[in-house]
Amino acid sequence: MAEKSFKYVIIGGGVSAGYAAREFAKQGVNPGELAIISKEAVAPYERPALSKAYLFPEGAARLPGFHVCVGSGGERLLPEWYSEKGISLILSTEIVKANLASKTLTSAAGETFTYQILIIATGSTVLRLTDFGVQGADAKNIFYLRDIDDADKLVEVIRAKKNGKAVIVGGGYIGLELSAVMKINNVDVEMVYPEPWCMPRLFTSGIAAFYEGYYANKGINIIKGTVATGFNSDANGEVKEVKLKDGRVLEADIVVVGVGGRPLTSLFKGQVEEEKGGIKTDGFFQTSLLDVYAVGDVATFPMKLYNEIRRVEHVDHARKSAEQAVKAIFASEHGKPIGEYDYLPYFYSRAFDLSWQFYGDNVGESVLFGDNSPTSPKPKFGSYWVKDGKVVGAFLEGGTPEENSAIAKLARVQPPADSLDQLAKDGLTFACNI
Repeated sequence: MAEKSFKYVIIGGGVSAGYAAREFAKQGVNPGELAIISKEAVAPYERPALSKAYLFPEGAARLPGFHVCVGSGGERLLPEWYSEKGISLILSTEIVKANLASKTLTSAAGETFTYQILIIATGSTVLRLTDFGVQGADAKNIFYLRDIDDADKLVEVIRAKKNGKAVIVGGGYIGLELSAVMKINNVDVEMVYPEPWCMPRLFTSGIAAFYEGYYANKGINIIKGTVATGFNSDANGEVKEVKLKDGRVLEADIVVVGVGGRPLTSLFKGQVEEEKGGIKTDGFFQTSLLDVYAVGDVATFPMKLYNEIRRVEHVDHARKSAEQAVKAIFASEHGKPIGEYDYLPYFYSRAFDLSWQFYGDNVGESVLFGDNSPTSPKPKFGSYWVKDGKVVGAFLEGGTPEENSAIAKLARVQPPADSLDQLAKDGLTFACNI
Protein backbone atom coordinates (compact mmCIF):
# COMPACT_ATOMS: atom_id res chain seq x y z
CA MET A 1 0.00 0.00 0.00
CA ALA A 2 1.19 3.50 -0.78
CA GLU A 3 2.48 5.51 2.13
CA LYS A 4 0.56 8.69 2.92
CA SER A 5 2.60 11.65 4.17
CA PHE A 6 1.41 14.72 6.04
CA LYS A 7 3.10 17.59 7.80
CA TYR A 8 0.75 17.26 10.78
CA VAL A 9 -1.17 14.19 11.96
CA ILE A 10 -3.70 14.00 14.78
CA ILE A 11 -4.24 10.44 16.02
CA GLY A 12 -7.73 10.13 17.51
CA GLY A 13 -11.00 11.58 16.27
CA GLY A 14 -12.71 12.81 19.43
CA VAL A 15 -13.39 16.25 20.87
CA SER A 16 -9.70 17.24 21.02
CA ALA A 17 -9.19 16.39 17.35
CA GLY A 18 -12.10 18.57 16.26
CA TYR A 19 -11.02 21.58 18.30
CA ALA A 20 -7.41 21.12 17.14
CA ALA A 21 -8.61 21.09 13.51
CA ARG A 22 -10.49 24.35 14.03
CA GLU A 23 -7.36 25.93 15.54
CA PHE A 24 -5.20 24.64 12.67
CA ALA A 25 -7.61 26.35 10.24
CA LYS A 26 -7.45 29.60 12.27
CA GLN A 27 -3.66 29.46 12.22
CA GLY A 28 -3.66 29.12 8.42
CA VAL A 29 -2.78 25.47 7.84
CA ASN A 30 -2.28 24.79 4.13
CA PRO A 31 -4.52 22.32 2.27
CA GLY A 32 -3.05 18.82 2.34
CA GLU A 33 -0.86 19.42 5.41
CA LEU A 34 -3.15 18.03 8.13
CA ALA A 35 -4.73 14.60 8.63
CA ILE A 36 -6.99 13.31 11.41
CA ILE A 37 -6.90 9.53 11.75
CA SER A 38 -9.90 8.19 13.67
CA LYS A 39 -11.20 4.70 14.34
CA GLU A 40 -14.73 6.15 14.52
CA ALA A 41 -16.85 6.26 11.36
CA VAL A 42 -17.99 9.88 11.82
CA ALA A 43 -16.37 13.31 12.05
CA PRO A 44 -15.49 14.60 15.56
CA TYR A 45 -18.53 15.28 17.75
CA GLU A 46 -19.32 16.58 21.24
CA ARG A 47 -19.13 13.40 23.30
CA PRO A 48 -21.13 14.67 26.34
CA ALA A 49 -24.34 14.56 24.27
CA LEU A 50 -24.23 10.75 24.30
CA SER A 51 -25.17 10.41 27.98
CA LYS A 52 -27.76 13.16 27.82
CA ALA A 53 -29.86 14.33 24.83
CA TYR A 54 -28.87 11.45 22.52
CA LEU A 55 -30.87 9.05 24.71
CA PHE A 56 -33.97 11.23 25.21
CA PRO A 57 -37.28 9.60 24.23
CA GLU A 58 -38.38 12.77 22.43
CA GLY A 59 -36.42 15.50 20.69
CA ALA A 60 -33.23 13.41 20.87
CA ALA A 61 -29.94 14.84 19.63
CA ARG A 62 -28.62 13.29 16.42
CA LEU A 63 -25.70 13.95 14.12
CA PRO A 64 -24.98 16.22 12.35
CA GLY A 65 -26.52 18.32 15.16
CA PHE A 66 -23.72 17.93 17.70
CA HIS A 67 -20.50 17.82 15.69
CA VAL A 68 -17.79 19.95 17.26
CA CYS A 69 -17.58 22.85 18.06
CA VAL A 70 -21.22 23.47 19.07
CA GLY A 71 -20.63 22.39 22.66
CA SER A 72 -18.74 25.59 23.40
CA GLY A 73 -20.97 27.82 21.30
CA GLY A 74 -18.76 27.57 18.20
CA GLU A 75 -19.29 26.72 14.54
CA ARG A 76 -20.48 23.18 13.74
CA LEU A 77 -17.77 21.42 11.73
CA LEU A 78 -19.52 19.10 9.28
CA PRO A 79 -17.49 16.55 7.25
CA GLU A 80 -17.52 18.96 4.29
CA TRP A 81 -15.83 21.65 6.41
CA TYR A 82 -12.73 19.46 6.62
CA SER A 83 -12.78 18.93 2.83
CA GLU A 84 -13.13 22.67 2.20
CA LYS A 85 -10.10 23.34 4.42
CA GLY A 86 -8.04 20.63 2.73
CA ILE A 87 -7.91 18.57 5.95
CA SER A 88 -7.83 14.80 5.41
CA LEU A 89 -10.41 13.14 7.65
CA ILE A 90 -9.38 9.48 7.64
CA LEU A 91 -12.24 7.62 9.35
CA SER A 92 -12.84 3.99 10.37
CA THR A 93 -9.07 3.61 10.60
CA GLU A 94 -7.46 2.17 13.71
CA ILE A 95 -3.77 2.76 14.24
CA VAL A 96 -2.20 -0.40 15.68
CA LYS A 97 1.48 0.59 15.63
CA ALA A 98 3.25 3.88 16.21
CA ASN A 99 6.99 4.22 15.61
CA LEU A 100 7.84 7.66 16.94
CA ALA A 101 11.53 7.37 15.98
CA SER A 102 10.71 6.88 12.29
CA LYS A 103 7.57 9.08 12.52
CA THR A 104 5.44 6.27 11.11
CA LEU A 105 1.93 5.07 11.99
CA THR A 106 0.49 1.77 10.77
CA SER A 107 -3.22 0.96 10.57
CA ALA A 108 -4.99 -2.36 11.19
CA ALA A 109 -5.46 -2.63 7.41
CA GLY A 110 -1.70 -2.24 6.86
CA GLU A 111 -1.73 1.36 5.65
CA THR A 112 1.28 3.52 6.53
CA PHE A 113 1.14 7.20 7.46
CA THR A 114 4.13 9.43 8.05
CA TYR A 115 4.21 12.81 9.74
CA GLN A 116 6.53 15.65 10.72
CA ILE A 117 4.54 16.62 13.82
CA LEU A 118 2.17 14.31 15.69
CA ILE A 119 -0.63 15.21 18.10
CA ILE A 120 -1.71 12.29 20.27
CA ALA A 121 -5.44 12.71 21.01
CA THR A 122 -6.39 9.08 21.61
CA GLY A 123 -8.52 9.84 24.69
CA SER A 124 -9.68 7.15 27.10
CA THR A 125 -11.36 3.79 26.93
CA VAL A 126 -13.87 2.47 29.44
CA LEU A 127 -12.99 -0.10 32.07
CA ARG A 128 -14.97 -3.28 31.39
CA LEU A 129 -16.12 -5.84 33.93
CA THR A 130 -14.74 -8.55 31.63
CA ASP A 131 -11.27 -7.02 32.25
CA PHE A 132 -11.68 -8.01 35.92
CA GLY A 133 -13.00 -11.49 35.17
CA VAL A 134 -16.49 -10.79 36.55
CA GLN A 135 -18.64 -13.91 36.00
CA GLY A 136 -21.18 -13.58 33.19
CA ALA A 137 -20.02 -10.05 32.27
CA ASP A 138 -19.99 -10.97 28.57
CA ALA A 139 -23.79 -11.49 28.51
CA LYS A 140 -25.91 -9.62 25.96
CA ASN A 141 -27.45 -6.28 26.99
CA ILE A 142 -24.57 -5.29 29.28
CA PHE A 143 -23.52 -1.90 27.93
CA TYR A 144 -20.77 0.69 28.26
CA LEU A 145 -20.90 4.22 26.92
CA ARG A 146 -17.94 5.80 25.20
CA ASP A 147 -18.80 6.44 21.56
CA ILE A 148 -21.75 6.86 19.22
CA ASP A 149 -21.93 3.12 18.41
CA ASP A 150 -22.38 2.40 22.13
CA ALA A 151 -25.10 5.06 22.32
CA ASP A 152 -26.91 3.58 19.30
CA LYS A 153 -26.95 0.16 20.97
CA LEU A 154 -28.49 1.73 24.08
CA VAL A 155 -31.16 3.53 22.03
CA GLU A 156 -32.06 0.20 20.43
CA VAL A 157 -32.29 -1.73 23.71
CA ILE A 158 -34.36 1.00 25.43
CA ARG A 159 -36.90 0.62 22.59
CA ALA A 160 -36.75 -3.19 22.64
CA LYS A 161 -37.14 -3.49 26.43
CA LYS A 162 -39.86 -0.89 26.85
CA ASN A 163 -40.76 -0.37 30.54
CA GLY A 164 -38.05 -2.86 31.45
CA LYS A 165 -35.66 -2.99 34.39
CA ALA A 166 -32.20 -1.42 34.26
CA VAL A 167 -29.32 -1.80 36.70
CA ILE A 168 -26.70 0.91 36.52
CA VAL A 169 -23.32 -0.20 37.88
CA GLY A 170 -21.31 2.78 39.12
CA GLY A 171 -22.12 6.01 40.94
CA GLY A 172 -20.02 8.50 39.00
CA TYR A 173 -20.79 10.75 36.01
CA ILE A 174 -22.06 7.97 33.73
CA GLY A 175 -24.01 6.31 36.55
CA LEU A 176 -25.87 9.49 37.51
CA GLU A 177 -26.52 10.72 33.96
CA LEU A 178 -27.58 7.30 32.63
CA SER A 179 -29.86 6.59 35.61
CA ALA A 180 -31.65 9.88 34.93
CA VAL A 181 -32.01 9.30 31.20
CA MET A 182 -33.22 5.71 31.70
CA LYS A 183 -35.87 6.96 34.13
CA ILE A 184 -36.97 9.60 31.58
CA ASN A 185 -37.42 6.66 29.17
CA ASN A 186 -39.79 5.00 31.68
CA VAL A 187 -37.36 2.27 32.60
CA ASP A 188 -37.29 0.96 36.18
CA VAL A 189 -33.81 1.91 37.52
CA GLU A 190 -31.55 0.62 40.28
CA MET A 191 -28.07 2.04 40.86
CA VAL A 192 -25.27 0.06 42.52
CA TYR A 193 -21.93 1.41 43.71
CA PRO A 194 -19.41 0.48 46.41
CA GLU A 195 -18.70 3.94 47.80
CA PRO A 196 -20.58 5.50 50.75
CA TRP A 197 -22.03 8.18 48.43
CA CYS A 198 -22.23 9.07 44.72
CA MET A 199 -19.49 10.96 42.82
CA PRO A 200 -17.05 10.64 45.74
CA ARG A 201 -14.10 12.06 43.79
CA LEU A 202 -15.89 15.42 43.66
CA PHE A 203 -18.98 15.46 45.90
CA THR A 204 -18.89 15.81 49.67
CA SER A 205 -21.40 13.69 51.59
CA GLY A 206 -23.56 16.83 51.95
CA ILE A 207 -23.69 17.47 48.20
CA ALA A 208 -24.28 13.78 47.45
CA ALA A 209 -27.16 13.56 49.95
CA PHE A 210 -29.15 16.02 47.80
CA TYR A 211 -28.71 14.06 44.54
CA GLU A 212 -29.35 10.69 46.18
CA GLY A 213 -32.52 12.09 47.76
CA TYR A 214 -33.64 13.68 44.49
CA TYR A 215 -33.05 10.44 42.54
CA ALA A 216 -34.90 8.40 45.21
CA ASN A 217 -37.87 10.78 44.85
CA LYS A 218 -37.82 10.06 41.10
CA GLY A 219 -38.20 6.36 41.90
CA ILE A 220 -34.57 5.32 41.43
CA ASN A 221 -33.44 2.71 43.96
CA ILE A 222 -29.86 3.34 45.12
CA ILE A 223 -27.84 0.47 46.60
CA LYS A 224 -24.55 1.62 48.16
CA GLY A 225 -21.59 -0.18 49.66
CA THR A 226 -21.58 -3.23 47.40
CA VAL A 227 -20.53 -4.31 43.92
CA ALA A 228 -21.74 -6.53 41.10
CA THR A 229 -19.93 -9.87 41.33
CA GLY A 230 -21.72 -11.75 38.56
CA PHE A 231 -24.56 -11.91 36.02
CA ASN A 232 -27.10 -14.58 35.12
CA SER A 233 -28.49 -14.77 31.61
CA ASP A 234 -31.30 -16.60 29.83
CA ALA A 235 -31.14 -19.22 27.04
CA ASN A 236 -30.58 -16.43 24.47
CA GLY A 237 -27.57 -15.16 26.40
CA GLU A 238 -29.38 -11.99 27.48
CA VAL A 239 -28.72 -10.69 30.97
CA LYS A 240 -31.53 -11.34 33.45
CA GLU A 241 -30.00 -10.91 36.92
CA VAL A 242 -27.21 -9.00 38.61
CA LYS A 243 -25.58 -10.73 41.59
CA LEU A 244 -24.24 -8.43 44.30
CA LYS A 245 -21.43 -9.06 46.76
CA ASP A 246 -23.82 -8.60 49.69
CA GLY A 247 -25.88 -11.57 48.48
CA ARG A 248 -28.73 -9.65 46.86
CA VAL A 249 -29.85 -10.52 43.33
CA LEU A 250 -31.40 -7.79 41.14
CA GLU A 251 -33.61 -8.37 38.12
CA ALA A 252 -32.32 -6.67 34.95
CA ASP A 253 -33.19 -6.47 31.25
CA ILE A 254 -30.50 -3.83 30.69
CA VAL A 255 -27.23 -3.25 32.54
CA VAL A 256 -25.11 -0.15 32.00
CA VAL A 257 -21.63 -0.09 33.49
CA GLY A 258 -19.80 3.13 34.31
CA VAL A 259 -16.83 2.28 36.52
CA GLY A 260 -14.21 4.61 35.06
CA GLY A 261 -11.79 4.70 32.19
CA ARG A 262 -8.11 4.60 31.38
CA PRO A 263 -6.08 6.71 28.96
CA LEU A 264 -5.16 5.07 25.65
CA THR A 265 -1.38 5.35 25.73
CA SER A 266 -0.22 1.77 25.01
CA LEU A 267 0.82 2.57 21.38
CA PHE A 268 3.46 4.94 22.71
CA LYS A 269 4.79 2.91 25.68
CA GLY A 270 8.56 3.21 26.07
CA GLN A 271 8.79 5.87 23.35
CA VAL A 272 7.78 8.99 25.34
CA GLU A 273 8.07 9.86 29.02
CA GLU A 274 5.02 9.06 31.13
CA GLU A 275 3.81 10.36 34.47
CA LYS A 276 0.74 9.76 36.65
CA GLY A 277 -0.81 7.37 34.14
CA GLY A 278 -0.51 9.74 31.18
CA ILE A 279 2.01 11.05 28.67
CA LYS A 280 4.17 13.72 30.31
CA THR A 281 3.90 17.13 28.64
CA ASP A 282 4.87 20.73 29.36
CA GLY A 283 2.70 23.88 29.44
CA PHE A 284 2.47 23.70 25.61
CA PHE A 285 1.54 19.96 25.53
CA GLN A 286 4.89 19.06 24.00
CA THR A 287 6.10 15.62 25.09
CA SER A 288 9.67 14.46 25.73
CA LEU A 289 9.94 14.28 21.91
CA LEU A 290 9.99 17.73 20.29
CA ASP A 291 7.83 16.66 17.34
CA VAL A 292 5.15 14.92 19.43
CA TYR A 293 2.35 16.61 21.39
CA ALA A 294 -0.32 14.98 23.59
CA VAL A 295 -3.68 16.53 24.53
CA GLY A 296 -6.90 15.74 26.39
CA ASP A 297 -7.29 12.66 28.60
CA VAL A 298 -3.85 11.21 27.76
CA ALA A 299 -1.79 14.28 28.74
CA THR A 300 -0.20 14.81 32.14
CA PHE A 301 0.61 18.51 32.36
CA PRO A 302 1.69 21.23 34.79
CA MET A 303 -1.34 22.85 36.39
CA LYS A 304 0.03 26.32 36.94
CA LEU A 305 -2.67 27.44 39.38
CA TYR A 306 -1.72 24.74 41.92
CA ASN A 307 1.92 24.19 40.93
CA GLU A 308 1.18 20.49 40.42
CA ILE A 309 1.43 17.91 37.67
CA ARG A 310 -2.04 16.53 36.85
CA ARG A 311 -4.07 14.62 34.29
CA VAL A 312 -7.65 15.74 33.64
CA GLU A 313 -10.41 13.70 32.01
CA HIS A 314 -12.98 16.26 30.97
CA VAL A 315 -14.36 17.74 27.75
CA ASP A 316 -13.43 21.30 28.73
CA HIS A 317 -9.75 20.39 29.05
CA ALA A 318 -9.96 18.26 25.88
CA ARG A 319 -11.02 21.36 23.95
CA LYS A 320 -8.62 23.84 25.53
CA SER A 321 -5.52 21.62 25.56
CA ALA A 322 -5.98 20.89 21.84
CA GLU A 323 -6.17 24.60 21.02
CA GLN A 324 -3.10 25.33 23.17
CA ALA A 325 -1.02 22.62 21.45
CA VAL A 326 -1.84 23.90 17.96
CA LYS A 327 -1.10 27.52 18.98
CA ALA A 328 2.22 26.32 20.41
CA ILE A 329 3.12 24.43 17.21
CA PHE A 330 2.56 27.54 15.07
CA ALA A 331 4.24 29.86 17.59
CA SER A 332 7.30 27.62 17.52
CA GLU A 333 7.36 27.57 13.70
CA HIS A 334 7.14 31.38 13.56
CA GLY A 335 9.54 31.97 16.46
CA LYS A 336 6.87 33.71 18.53
CA PRO A 337 6.32 33.21 22.27
CA ILE A 338 2.96 32.18 23.75
CA GLY A 339 1.88 31.84 27.38
CA GLU A 340 1.89 28.48 29.15
CA TYR A 341 -1.40 26.65 29.67
CA ASP A 342 -3.13 28.04 32.74
CA TYR A 343 -6.10 25.79 33.35
CA LEU A 344 -8.85 26.24 35.92
CA PRO A 345 -10.43 22.81 36.57
CA TYR A 346 -14.09 22.80 35.55
CA PHE A 347 -16.68 20.03 35.73
CA TYR A 348 -20.42 20.10 35.10
CA SER A 349 -23.39 17.83 34.68
CA ARG A 350 -27.05 18.01 33.73
CA ALA A 351 -29.69 15.42 34.67
CA PHE A 352 -33.48 15.71 35.00
CA ASP A 353 -34.06 19.44 35.68
CA LEU A 354 -30.78 19.73 37.55
CA SER A 355 -27.60 21.43 36.44
CA TRP A 356 -24.41 21.88 38.44
CA GLN A 357 -20.99 23.39 37.85
CA PHE A 358 -17.75 23.09 39.78
CA TYR A 359 -14.57 25.15 39.49
CA GLY A 360 -11.20 24.88 41.18
CA ASP A 361 -9.91 22.28 43.61
CA ASN A 362 -11.95 20.18 46.06
CA VAL A 363 -9.33 20.05 48.82
CA GLY A 364 -9.29 21.27 52.42
CA GLU A 365 -12.38 21.88 54.53
CA SER A 366 -15.76 22.26 52.88
CA VAL A 367 -18.87 24.21 53.76
CA LEU A 368 -22.40 23.78 52.38
CA PHE A 369 -24.76 26.70 51.73
CA GLY A 370 -28.23 27.32 50.30
CA ASP A 371 -31.36 25.21 49.86
CA ASN A 372 -30.31 21.60 49.35
CA SER A 373 -33.61 19.92 50.13
CA PRO A 374 -34.26 17.18 47.54
CA THR A 375 -37.98 18.08 47.67
CA SER A 376 -37.44 21.78 46.99
CA PRO A 377 -39.27 22.91 43.80
CA LYS A 378 -36.23 24.99 42.75
CA PRO A 379 -33.16 23.78 44.62
CA LYS A 380 -30.19 26.13 44.68
CA PHE A 381 -27.24 25.28 46.85
CA GLY A 382 -23.50 25.04 46.76
CA SER A 383 -20.27 24.34 48.51
CA TYR A 384 -16.95 26.07 49.03
CA TRP A 385 -13.61 24.38 49.75
CA VAL A 386 -11.15 26.25 51.95
CA LYS A 387 -7.44 25.44 52.21
CA ASP A 388 -4.80 27.49 54.05
CA GLY A 389 -7.36 30.23 54.73
CA LYS A 390 -8.26 30.63 51.02
CA VAL A 391 -11.33 29.54 49.07
CA VAL A 392 -9.91 27.21 46.41
CA GLY A 393 -13.01 25.53 44.99
CA ALA A 394 -16.71 26.17 44.47
CA PHE A 395 -19.71 24.03 43.49
CA LEU A 396 -23.15 25.34 42.55
CA GLU A 397 -26.42 23.59 41.70
CA GLY A 398 -29.09 25.59 39.89
CA GLY A 399 -26.92 28.66 39.23
CA THR A 400 -27.62 31.34 36.63
CA PRO A 401 -24.90 32.01 34.01
CA GLU A 402 -23.84 35.06 36.04
CA GLU A 403 -23.64 33.06 39.28
CA ASN A 404 -21.64 30.31 37.58
CA SER A 405 -19.23 32.95 36.26
CA ALA A 406 -18.92 34.31 39.81
CA ILE A 407 -17.89 30.93 41.28
CA ALA A 408 -15.39 30.45 38.39
CA LYS A 409 -13.85 33.83 39.17
CA LEU A 410 -13.72 33.00 42.88
CA ALA A 411 -11.88 29.71 42.21
CA ARG A 412 -9.34 31.53 40.07
CA VAL A 413 -8.82 34.45 42.52
CA GLN A 414 -8.80 32.29 45.69
CA PRO A 415 -9.98 34.99 48.13
CA PRO A 416 -9.26 34.70 51.86
CA ALA A 417 -11.98 33.31 54.13
CA ASP A 418 -11.80 33.91 57.87
CA SER A 419 -14.60 31.70 59.09
CA LEU A 420 -16.42 28.66 57.67
CA ASP A 421 -19.56 29.65 59.59
CA GLN A 422 -19.54 33.12 58.01
CA LEU A 423 -18.94 31.59 54.57
CA ALA A 424 -21.97 29.32 55.07
CA LYS A 425 -24.08 32.35 56.07
CA ASP A 426 -22.87 34.49 53.16
CA GLY A 427 -23.39 31.64 50.69
CA LEU A 428 -23.55 32.69 47.06
CA THR A 429 -23.30 36.37 47.98
CA PHE A 430 -19.64 35.76 48.90
CA ALA A 431 -18.82 34.67 45.34
CA CYS A 432 -20.94 37.36 43.71
CA ASN A 433 -19.07 40.08 45.63
CA ILE A 434 -15.59 39.07 44.44
